[in-house]
Amino acid sequence: MIETRLKLLRRDFTLDVDLALPARGVTALFGPSGCGKTTVLRALAGLERAAGRVALGQQLWQDDAIGHFVPTHRRAIGYVIQESALFPHLDVQGNLQYGLRRSAGGGARVALDPVVALLGIGPLLQRRPDTLSGGERQRVAIARALATSPALLLLDEPLAALDPARKAELLPYLDRLHQELGIPMVLVSHAGDEVARLADHLVLMDAGQVLAAGPLAEMLARLDLPVAYGDDAGVVLDAVVGLRDLPWQLARLDLAGADCGLWARDQGLPPGRRVRVRVLARDVSLARGPLPGSSIGNQLQGTVEAIADDQHPALALVRVRVGVGVGAVAIVARLTRRSAHMLELAVGLPVWAQVKTVALME
Repeated sequence: MIETRLKLLRRDFTLDVDLALPARGVTALFGPSGCGKTTVLRALAGLERAAGRVALGQQLWQDDAIGHFVPTHRRAIGYVIQESALFPHLDVQGNLQYGLRRSAGGGARVALDPVVALLGIGPLLQRRPDTLSGGERQRVAIARALATSPALLLLDEPLAALDPARKAELLPYLDRLHQELGIPMVLVSHAGDEVARLADHLVLMDAGQVLAAGPLAEMLARLDLPVAYGDDAGVVLDAVVGLRDLPWQLARLDLAGADCGLWARDQGLPPGRRVRVRVLARDVSLARGPLPGSSIGNQLQGTVEAIADDQHPALALVRVRVGVGVGAVAIVARLTRRSAHMLELAVGLPVWAQVKTVALME
């Protein structure tokens, strides 16, 4: 567990957070600019001197009640910021060797070769930073942070300075780190697509406060939180590649434990591969029964769980539970309030959710 109890008073800003974060997977600190996300990350690193307590498992890094504070250079962390901050006079290999020399004392040294392979930077080792693309520089910066053998990896909007093409280039590598490394990560972001793809646990922040925290799937399905609003509103579901329909270039993604699935474009993944599926609220419509003459092939039977107003007074958000038993999952639909009225939607009503588009996040 990552224990973070922090208070910081400034003339125009107050931070007051009390968090117990999982010591595995990726935790995303999410919220608008200026809400305190980076301040929390810097306090975890010891770069920001907020009052309180910080601990990673049995490693106590700060406890003001007993006058204990471990400086940044003695904390087993890797820290990656928006700009790669590579040493321009060293090539990639030299930058990585610097990280190895800064390896946390007493920690298990990270083998550099697997990290190089994982991040795909083997062909870059003899090049200088000024010859690399933005995405390549960030991959090297992450590798250098991992070379220090961190017990915790802190990522402060590592994609924010990249254009869409470079961002798309880097995301799969971050996904591999997520899946293959056992190092817990805390990611600062205000981009919903990044959080949906990378995070396991979500902390929603605003004005220096924690509005809510919990597993990503549960948080995204809540209709009472700001994260449910806007074009990025939707859910993330765990799935397994099931049947592949090769003549039509489609694959059925079986929702884990829910006894139902969604068809999506075939990405060539083998059956049995675990994947993450994103379903946006704007891509879900509702009906009182199945529609056999519809072009929408994904039609799931479910039950209305909750109804809430959206940001615009003409719209509503509806959470529907689909699947059976304990494996049932929630999806969210956005529709007009008039449609909700015409369908006579109410909590507990059986409905059919029609999912027009599914985003597969490998």
